Amino acid sequence: MASLDSVLHDVAGTPGVTAVALLDGVTGLAYAEHGAEGDTPSAQDAQVTAHLATTHLNAAGAVGELESIVVTTATQHHVTTVVERQGGDPLLLFALVDRDRTNITWVLRDLAERTGRLLA
Repeated sequence: MASLDSVLHDVAGTPGVTAVALLDGVTGLAYAEHGAEGDTPSAQDAQVTAHLATTHLNAAGAVGELESIVVTTATQHHVTTVVERQGGDPLLLFALVDRDRTNITWVLRDLAERTGRLLA
């Protein structure tokens, strides 16, 4: 089994990704972080955003359907992906992506492929 640090290091190798973090989906606690100094605090906001989106989706009748959220700023994409796990609350994989260095579609595809290795 790969360590969380090595898996996050691998995810951070995705072109344009400057920081990644694995968070508890309920509390926002960071289990592991990798990336540019000062960039991972944005990950804490990801849990709040995911909670708000889930709450509103559930109110609209779409229970358990949140897969990912992309928040775009002038210079970055903040990508949050839900990582489901058996017998526990979901995890959130957060990635901070430089808009000038990557295509968001490729990042989403790459993150989806790598997410499965987090719990393997």
